Amino acid sequence: MPLLQENISLKPYNTFGIEVKARYFSEIFSAAELAELGNHPVFKQARILILGGGSNLLFTKDFDGLVVKVSIPGIFNEIHDESIIVTAGAGVVWNTLVNYCVEHGFAGMENLSLIPGTAGASPVQNIGAYGVELKDIFESCLAYEIATGEMKTFNHADCHFAYRDSIFKNELKGKYIITSVSFKLSRHADLNIQYGAIQSELVKRNITAPGIADIAKIVAEIRVSKLPDPSTIGNAGSFFKNPVISQEQYQLLMETFPDVVSYPVADGKFKLAAGWLIEYCGFKGVVDGETGTWKNQALVLVNHGHATGKEVYSFSEKIIDTVYTVFGVSLEREVNIL
Repeated sequence: MPLLQENISLKPYNTFGIEVKARYFSEIFSAAELAELGNHPVFKQARILILGGGSNLLFTKDFDGLVVKVSIPGIFNEIHDESIIVTAGAGVVWNTLVNYCVEHGFAGMENLSLIPGTAGASPVQNIGAYGVELKDIFESCLAYEIATGEMKTFNHADCHFAYRDSIFKNELKGKYIITSVSFKLSRHADLNIQYGAIQSELVKRNITAPGIADIAKIVAEIRVSKLPDPSTIGNAGSFFKNPVISQEQYQLLMETFPDVVSYPVADGKFKLAAGWLIEYCGFKGVVDGETGTWKNQALVLVNHGHATGKEVYSFSEKIIDTVYTVFGVSLEREVNIL
């Protein structure tokens, strides 16, 4: 039976570094251990929180339930004619998985370099960066149903992927624990280099025939230049989603703000750069008590040392209200609030 602990600090388990406690805590390293834990009375009765890398949540209070820290290891691959299926345990650090794929010449994951978190959390959030989303490479995932103790495989269609969204954040929220994820990658790279600063960095470095290792390295260096290291200053990466607006709203916005940073998406809509909106409103590098925004990227909220989750949340409210007043655009938090 996996060890079940009581009244455990969650500060080491969330990248914001917020000091809260869990009533119960257990770390599991295999699907078999999870099944054993599922038979414990506390598991059957308590409210359950699934924790991976703790990089996409903000605790605003103690958690009066059972925190299950998923640390299932392992990376495996099956090579087919033109594709490769790579399967990772839910506890594998995401960037470790990206590096594994790049080193083996498996293409498709390189734009997702250095995203914080674990493999198991990737389909929940439908993580994405630099023109690529998890859904573009997702094959399937294996998950444990909390209510029945049964294992179920979810294919691509089952997951209902949307922008930073999936069925695991909606109808099935809190009902399954993902134990492994499989990705469909390629032997032949179809590089996505048009998004963000990738193209300009390739030109700057005089790279005319880039490979997946070049893209992964450039993306990682761009992220490091913009985003703070959670081991140095508490944060959860991008705090807000990039808002998507209609063509009509976009045209009206452009009349007043012709420099707004945007990208065309499906159905004639436009995705706005939330960081640009927040920076325009004067929030970049702002310090508000123990919280604030990062000096190099207004999209990132930080903990300067002793911020509470409620203080960070309150500061995010100020940003949301100001952006709406200035632009008439509603920002949505990407980070999960607990």
